[in-house]
Amino acid sequence: MDELRRAGVRAAEIVAGHLEGVPAGPVWQPVPEAGRAWLGGLRLPEAGRPLDALLDDVHAHVLPYPMGNGHPRFFGWVNSPPSPAGVLIEPLAAALNPSVAGGDHAGPLLERTVVRWLAELVGFPHPPGGGLLTSGASMATIVCLATARQQAALADGWDAREEGLHGRPPMVLYVTEEGHSCLHKAAQLLGLGARNVRKVPVDASYRMDVGALRTMIAEDLAAGLRPFCVAGSAGTVNSGAVDPLDAIADVAAEHGLWFHVDGAYGALGVLDARSAPAYAGLDRADSLALDPHKWLGVPVGCGCALLRDPAAARAAFSLVPSYLVDDNADDLGWFSEYGPEQTRPFRALKTWATMSYLGREGITRLVEHTSGLARTLAAMVERAADFELLAPVATSITAFRHTPRDGGLDALNRAVPGAVQARGNTFITGTRLGGRDALRACFLHPDTTEDDLVLLLEEIRLAAKTL
Repeated sequence: MDELRRAGVRAAEIVAGHLEGVPAGPVWQPVPEAGRAWLGGLRLPEAGRPLDALLDDVHAHVLPYPMGNGHPRFFGWVNSPPSPAGVLIEPLAAALNPSVAGGDHAGPLLERTVVRWLAELVGFPHPPGGGLLTSGASMATIVCLATARQQAALADGWDAREEGLHGRPPMVLYVTEEGHSCLHKAAQLLGLGARNVRKVPVDASYRMDVGALRTMIAEDLAAGLRPFCVAGSAGTVNSGAVDPLDAIADVAAEHGLWFHVDGAYGALGVLDARSAPAYAGLDRADSLALDPHKWLGVPVGCGCALLRDPAAARAAFSLVPSYLVDDNADDLGWFSEYGPEQTRPFRALKTWATMSYLGREGITRLVEHTSGLARTLAAMVERAADFELLAPVATSITAFRHTPRDGGLDALNRAVPGAVQARGNTFITGTRLGGRDALRACFLHPDTTEDDLVLLLEEIRLAAKTL
């Protein structure tokens, strides 16, 4: 333990020094060939190495080449900086190293509290046991859609777990054209088939066209198919758009469909008073996927599935072999009965720490600050002659493009992100929106300022001149 104690103190100094120096360094830089050779060519040592030597290696070969998301001028994808509380507390979960499948220990008890906090934070109904933490929203989506699939089968008088899907009318899932890829992957993994995922058109604001949804459901019913679930988005990745959730809930109720909401990134946007009205109907969903490791800044590896009826998830997943029977468990049973994971890490500790460190007021302030930056950038774009805003700002994402000339704008905007990233002063990513190549800036860092937005536009201009 003396070696661990000494190395632990040094590790804390290394971490603090690294985080302190991030804002002054490049946002991102490519790993040089020597670094690639070291990282990719390591061999398992024959003899064990001391902890200090491991710290030396991490300090020299890992920390200098981050993804960039810890920097205040990182605006790519939806990757937040790490919460100081999460950085501090996560090693303590590793020290305990429990499996939070169930049992009478701190892990499951704290997870129930964290799941309740998340539901309360976004205004989602929370019966006891109504959710669990996952590796991320991709796994949360699998939990929710598998639950929806089983409920649809049971409603039709058969058991999908027992019988499989063969010989039954194909189940149909409805998502928007802007829906996240995790919905499509989940449908494929669950045996629904990509051909049975309907992409519902969007309106000019990139929100689901509810009239088109109604038409598609009617057509599928007439064709003898089995519509079973509609998935709305509470903050898409491309533009941050929030679908008309209340109207979608009406359609789902009319047809007896499971209503799922993908709020992986954007569910917390409901905390911004200017955005909150767009979230009407979120509380009517049967399930909601969200990611504490996005807007909240919980260290990566923490998603959450929230369920209006926890018994539905238990019906979809519970399988308790004799060697896992726990006669002391309460009526809710084990977390492993509500999803595919048996051995589950202690995700709740870093999530509890992050949420406790910020408090409701701090979380709301973070959401308001970052959403405000997105609106400010949108206003700057609209004032500039050489930029074009592509979508209204709904959360903390601004979708736009650079328009310094008349032709070749798709090729230019497709090349700009890589050129900006290579300069190292800021980081932005691209996408396609409305059939056009676009730029998108996602704001999640509490220390980002309006001066950083000015620099972002200037870096785009400078990078474009080299293309």
